[in-house]
Amino acid sequence: MIRETPSQAPNTPRTGSFYVTQGIHNLRDYGGYRVAGGGQVRSGVLFRSGQHMEASDNDLALLDSLDIRTVIDLRGVSERDGFPCRRHPSFAAQVIAYDGETSNSPPHEGGGGQVVMTPERARERMLAVYTRMPVNPAMIDMFTRYFNALDENDGGSLVHCFAGKDRTGIAAALLLHTLGVHHDDIVDEFLLTNAAPTREILERQSLPRMEAHYGAIEPEALHNLMGVLPEYIDTYFAEITRDHGSMDAYLAARLGVDEARKERLRDRFVA
Repeated sequence: MIRETPSQAPNTPRTGSFYVTQGIHNLRDYGGYRVAGGGQVRSGVLFRSGQHMEASDNDLALLDSLDIRTVIDLRGVSERDGFPCRRHPSFAAQVIAYDGETSNSPPHEGGGGQVVMTPERARERMLAVYTRMPVNPAMIDMFTRYFNALDENDGGSLVHCFAGKDRTGIAAALLLHTLGVHHDDIVDEFLLTNAAPTREILERQSLPRMEAHYGAIEPEALHNLMGVLPEYIDTYFAEITRDHGSMDAYLAARLGVDEARKERLRDRFVA
């Protein structure tokens, strides 16, 4: 992986790219990667995470210190209603969210039929998410608004969903591709979710609901649901390549990321 060590503000607890948190899963900086032609994606301006319902006061103070002026919340209405985000008293960021549902039966919600959740069923269920995502109208809308915000808004941004791994992972991958990061590094960044030091937060927030629906879930199946596999992102890219010829064609045709916007984003986020 070709990546520079992210810059770190004094007294900010970090574990590599991850920030140390008490109630937010998978909070990290997804900058620092080298880009084709020289330079690297700026650190300290692009952040990603899971949802913030259980954010501690320290977590909120940390978020406030990052100068996040735009929050892209990829969750649907039912997720936002069920898991409302806590905010710092001085929170003033623009929040971009979808007026409807963005995913059918997310893994953390249970659902999807009363089945025994084997590792293969878990894998197949997640692959279905990534197969649908390129044509999901809600996600096309939200990814378009994500790129609009990155193009137009100043300051730092935070993109998140519930677990900060699937919808959020693809959002980060799309931007890194646009900025010229090598595909192998994009996949590595996507898989970094599996190293998040806050897995217990995600399990606390979602496992009881999942076990109430599926019963006991064996470790490999749980990893397939709560973590990510290389074939998840590979499936997303393959679906797009099959239907559009290339990721760049998809970005231009469906998400409004033409060459002019690419140049503006690279000017803003590559140093």
